[in-house]
Amino acid sequence: MINIKSLIPNFALNWYHFALAFVGAFLYGFPSRKLVVIGVTGTNGKSTVVEMCHQIFKEAGFRVASLSSVRFNVNGEVRPNLLKMTMPGRFRLQKFLRDAVAAGCKYAVLEVTSEGIKQHRHKFIDFDAAVFTNLTPEHIESHGSFEAYKKAKGELFRSLAGKNKNEQYAIVNLDDPNAEYFLGFPANKIGYTLNSEYTAGGVKSIKAEEVKNFAGGSAFSVEGIAMRVKLPGEFNVSNALAAIGAALSQGVDFKTIGKALENIQSVPGRMEVVSREPFTVIVDYAHTPDALEKVYSTVKNLDANRHTINGKMICVLGAAGGGRDKWKRPELGKIAARFCDQIILTDEDPYDEDPVRIVSQIKEGIAVAQFSADKVLEILDRREAIRKALALAAAGDAVIITGKGSEPWMCVAGGKKIAWDDRMVAEEALKTIVR
Repeated sequence: MINIKSLIPNFALNWYHFALAFVGAFLYGFPSRKLVVIGVTGTNGKSTVVEMCHQIFKEAGFRVASLSSVRFNVNGEVRPNLLKMTMPGRFRLQKFLRDAVAAGCKYAVLEVTSEGIKQHRHKFIDFDAAVFTNLTPEHIESHGSFEAYKKAKGELFRSLAGKNKNEQYAIVNLDDPNAEYFLGFPANKIGYTLNSEYTAGGVKSIKAEEVKNFAGGSAFSVEGIAMRVKLPGEFNVSNALAAIGAALSQGVDFKTIGKALENIQSVPGRMEVVSREPFTVIVDYAHTPDALEKVYSTVKNLDANRHTINGKMICVLGAAGGGRDKWKRPELGKIAARFCDQIILTDEDPYDEDPVRIVSQIKEGIAVAQFSADKVLEILDRREAIRKALALAAAGDAVIITGKGSEPWMCVAGGKKIAWDDRMVAEEALKTIVR
């Protein structure tokens, strides 16, 4: 089959993507015009914020649709996202929005990626609100620089500029160094924070107070109102604040917000606890240095709060291939060396790259950190790597499996996809371990 894109000169690709976006919206009747559309962008936390927003609007009595790297949810009709693509192509995206309209939804909450924006997948979608979670280096090879990556994210906020100023909202993480940039677009501004004392005019600020993290989640208060989420870690408090900001922009009250957040049991593949006894097993999507550090530091705190004795962190770690963000591989190794007691290096999504080379680049960072070489194992077969990690664990330990979360495929050489789920692999392995 001929790949049409391969026949198009690079200078014309922008027009190609733009034209496809228009045709998709036209064919499906510009469905976003009949919805309140909220876009969530940033490096980390997007899927969790989308899930939280969905549950809040549902609790408020609205029909709602949401789309993320985890799943498609149209008013309770849920399908896993099997595309290995966070933000679908223009036709799928517009069809999703039309399905939301057909289901009587008022709200659609979309995870918006820089790669999707680069290909104009956000065009001809009328966004009413944009949420910014955080920004750390990612997709640098694709965008050319961190600044270009940031500007791609900013295009979501720029797309608000043509809408009624009384109805458009920018919800921005004030704790991120790039907050000012995202607050610079025309919109009603809501900032959220755990630490900042931001006082600039025109920004409504919501701050988490009395933050407490424990094994079963996190507790905090906003404007004197107690909130609780069953997702551990300060980064999940920040995610909750992002969803709170989006809900407040639409007039949802704090009581409804609090009830919805507390009812969320978990988000697939995001700090998801597969087992608690005799040791803890956690699966998380973390695949950037910032996300990995937050996951590891949270687990360290969980161990402390659970009063475990001699608890070790056994970490299953890989990095994506296909030439993607090679710079971060040694950085991931350095972070693992700081937090983990045992590291098992394995495949993640090697694509057509040599898996041995990918692992060796992670090891470069581990070596720089002067981590004990006898505490590092290389097991390229990811299933065997997970089995080994579980076999090494004892009561009170924590096994942390990162990089894929709830992703349904592993991408290997020759364009092949292997059906996969870290959670199921871990559960199956746990059944076979004899204690």
